Amino acid sequence: MSGHSKWATIKRKKGATDAARGKIFTKLTREIVTAARLGGGDPLSNSRLRKAVADAKAQQMPNDSIKRAIQRGTGEIEGASYEDVLYEGSGPAGTLFIVEGMTDNRNRTAAEIRKMFEKYNGSMGSPGTAQWAFDRLGLITLDKKAVDEDRLMEVALGAGAQDYRDEGDEWSVYTQVADLESVTMAFEAARIEVTQSRAAYLPKTKKAVVGRDAEVCLNLAEALDEHDDVQNVFSDFDVSDDEMRRIGGE
Repeated sequence: MSGHSKWATIKRKKGATDAARGKIFTKLTREIVTAARLGGGDPLSNSRLRKAVADAKAQQMPNDSIKRAIQRGTGEIEGASYEDVLYEGSGPAGTLFIVEGMTDNRNRTAAEIRKMFEKYNGSMGSPGTAQWAFDRLGLITLDKKAVDEDRLMEVALGAGAQDYRDEGDEWSVYTQVADLESVTMAFEAARIEVTQSRAAYLPKTKKAVVGRDAEVCLNLAEALDEHDDVQNVFSDFDVSDDEMRRIGGE
């Protein structure tokens, strides 16, 4: 399992228990607004909105807040309009990063993300700088306690998933992007709780980093993720268990 995967797992656990919940709500609201603007305000006919609302409810966002976000997206009430953005760049030791975001000011966000890369010994590149090193796949994560391996295989592969992996405390299931919703719905129909379901950029080859490079890669990933306009961060760096323990002071 890559160091970035470990960082992402730690981030999800941290976000559920501390002041990061406010930032999570901000990101979820932007996704709901954008999904409603692009596909309409009915979750039954708008799969992106249906997923965004489900994610918001999983984070215990109030129903009134969800409703207002949908109304902002459909234009029923006034509010900022967001657009999807994608940034690519490099970090220490030749590592590559892809950053998905939403912004109401493309120029401001691009400038801030560029400064962030530079602060952590990296640089933001032009389109194509990093995407060549990643596969675009659907990613579904499930808590190990929610399903055993035999049942996981039965549901996932039966619904058309490509592969699955043991990631320690959770399972990762991989699909074609076009099959993501149907496989997710298969788990839900089987009453197996899905922790996360999204399209993701997964590295074709992971780069091992150690020492200061490992620390800076983790810091860059965290700093990017903390930015209000950033929705998802993907990278190809890999940090060993020993390095993670050293960095964590264990």
